[in-house]
Amino acid sequence: MCGRMSLFTPQSELERQFSATAAEALEPRYNVAPREDVAVIRDDAPETIDLLEWGLLPSWVEDPEEHSYPINARAETVAEKPTFAEAFEQRRCLVLADGFYEWASTPTGKQPHRVQRTDGDPFAMAGLYERWEGDGGERETVTIVTTEPNGVVEPLHHRMAVVLDEAERETWLGEADPATHQSLLGPAPTEDWESYPVSTRVNDPGNDDPSIIEEVNPDEQTTFGDF
Repeated sequence: MCGRMSLFTPQSELERQFSATAAEALEPRYNVAPREDVAVIRDDAPETIDLLEWGLLPSWVEDPEEHSYPINARAETVAEKPTFAEAFEQRRCLVLADGFYEWASTPTGKQPHRVQRTDGDPFAMAGLYERWEGDGGERETVTIVTTEPNGVVEPLHHRMAVVLDEAERETWLGEADPATHQSLLGPAPTEDWESYPVSTRVNDPGNDDPSIIEEVNPDEQTTFGDF
């Protein structure tokens, strides 16, 4: 799954790499949690980086307080499940990040690891977005599509976010038949990725600073926070 991420790449570099302009200032984030804003490029505005709430709220939901806000959608069923099917067909997007976190089980608890590209570049994950309107006004939300893990993520978790390369990004945002979009939803090449252990401070989303991404020696951590 993808349940925590970072995006601290300078805004100018993001705009250059993704050929899009941020609609508002992008602050560096080292520990982004669900229900917080994430940077997104939508299929209806491919030249703009917007901020959308992480956790999908479909337009047909009557009471947002009773909705589960899924942060991930499984690639294998995304075209079929009512929560995601219409968005998969009509509202696809890219979710930008430069790393994400997974927790490996150990005899003493769960050890967080940071997963990133070996070149340190930002990347785009396959996402779906929705617009909801109600008494609380308009809300734009997003979920991230997940697939089977590659060789780097597999020891940490049984799912990983779908990461799209440059050609795949264009196809994902463009008009195509469902089979073509579905064909993009495999794991990213193992050789392009790396992971390393980080402090259990990442367990608390209130901790959001550069120290979050620093590598640690797990044997020197005496306790593991809950996650």
